[in-house]
Amino acid sequence: MSKLLIKSAQVVNEGQIKTLDVLIDGERISKIDSNIILNQTNLDVINAEGLYLLPGLIDDQVHFREPGFTAKGTIYSESKAAVAGGITSFMDMPNTSPNATSFKALENKYEIANKSSLANYSFFMGINKSNLDVALTIDNTKICGLSDDGLYFDDEEGILANHLDFLEKLFSRTNSLVALHCEDDAIINHNLSTYKAIYGNNIPMYCHPLIRDKNACYEATKRVIQLAEKHGTRFHALHISSDIETGLFKKVDKLREKRITGEACVHHLWFTDKDYEKLGSQIKWNPAIKSEESKNELIKALIDDRLDIIATDHAPHLISEKTGNYINAKSGAPLVQHALPILLELVHQEKISLEKIVQKSSHNVAEIYRIQDRGYIREGYYADLVLVNLNKKWTSTNENTFYKCGWSPFENYSFQSKVMKTIVNGHMVYNEGIFNEQIKGKRLLFAKDR
Repeated sequence: MSKLLIKSAQVVNEGQIKTLDVLIDGERISKIDSNIILNQTNLDVINAEGLYLLPGLIDDQVHFREPGFTAKGTIYSESKAAVAGGITSFMDMPNTSPNATSFKALENKYEIANKSSLANYSFFMGINKSNLDVALTIDNTKICGLSDDGLYFDDEEGILANHLDFLEKLFSRTNSLVALHCEDDAIINHNLSTYKAIYGNNIPMYCHPLIRDKNACYEATKRVIQLAEKHGTRFHALHISSDIETGLFKKVDKLREKRITGEACVHHLWFTDKDYEKLGSQIKWNPAIKSEESKNELIKALIDDRLDIIATDHAPHLISEKTGNYINAKSGAPLVQHALPILLELVHQEKISLEKIVQKSSHNVAEIYRIQDRGYIREGYYADLVLVNLNKKWTSTNENTFYKCGWSPFENYSFQSKVMKTIVNGHMVYNEGIFNEQIKGKRLLFAKDR
C-alpha cells in the first residue's frame, strides 16, 4: 500500500480546528504536521484545501439485518451506505435471525462481515431470558457489549428494562458494557388501549409519541439507572429521546470514569412530532420522535456533556413494511448515509459546533467502548478519516442513496454539506461517489476493562 498525504485540510480533532497535513502509511497515520514535504514516487497526494478532515464516525447502534432479513439490508449494502456517509465503524444489534444470543450465531455475523463489510465492525451479544450464563462469558476485548435492542425478553412482548429481577442478576454479575432500550411496557400498553378505544386500528401516526410517551421513557430509564448505580454496572442507555430523560444523566470530568452513559440519535435531533403530518410512518421509530422541546433539550444535553454519544439506530425496512395503519407499520428507518450530512446541517444552523459533533460521534464512542486506536486523528492511530465539504450542496434521491431497502425519509432534501472521501484503515473506500471495495474493514478490538 502506497503512502497517502492529505495536504492543507481543516483538521477537526480534540476540540480544535487547525490547518494541517496528515500522512498515512499503510493502515495508520504516521505523521501530522503543518507542512509535510515528501519526495518519493509511491506517494498519493490529496489537496484538501477548503475541506474539513474528521475522524471517521463510529456508530454504536445499527441494525444491518444480516442474517435473516437480507431483503431489507445486508452487512455489505449497509456498510456501503455507511462509508458513503462518513461512518467508518459500526456496532450491530442482535435482532437478526437467528438472534445473536449464542457464540455460534455471533461469530457467524463476524465471518460475514470479514468477507463483505466496507467499514470496521463489531456485534453485540444479545441478552434475553435464556442465555444469561452465556452472555456473562463474552470476551470484552473482542465483543463490544451486551444488548437487548430489538429483542424480546422471552416469547411474550417486553424488553429487559421491564424485568428488574433478571436485570438484578445481570447487573450484579457482568463486567461487560450493557446497552439497553428503555421504555415502560405497562405505560405504553395503557396508552395504546386508550387510543385504540378512540380510533380502532386507524390510529393517526401523530399519536405515536403520545402512545410511546415521555413518561414511558423516563420511568424505564430511571429504574435501570438506579439498578446500574447500585451494582456499579457499566450501563449505556440507547436512544434517549425526551427532555425529561436528560435530567437523569450527569456530566463528569473524566469520561472514562463515567459508569452511566447515554446517547441521542440523529432522527431525534432533526425531526419533531410536527413532521408526522408530512412523513407519517416513514419516521416511526421506537422510541418515538417527540416535541420540539425534547429535540432542543437533547441538543443541549449533548453540548453540556450530560449525553455522551450521537448514534443512528439505522434500521431499514422495505417500504411495503412501512405502509398500512399505525399498528402494522414497522418502526425504524435507514439513516447511516444521511447522518453526518444532517449533523452538518445542525452546524450550519448554529445549533451545535463541528468540534462537538466530532466529540460525540467519534472521540466519545471510542472512549466509552474502549476501542483500540480509533476515534481520533492521532499519529499511530488507524487512518479512519472522512473529508467533507461544508459548502457543496447536493440533493438526496433514491438514485444516489445506497440502502438496500431503496428509500429514505430524506428523499429530495437538499443538504448544504457533502461527504467527499472516506478512508478506512488507510484505504480510500469512497471517493466522490466511487467505491473501491478491494480491501474490507476490520474487526474492532477493545480494552478488557469497561
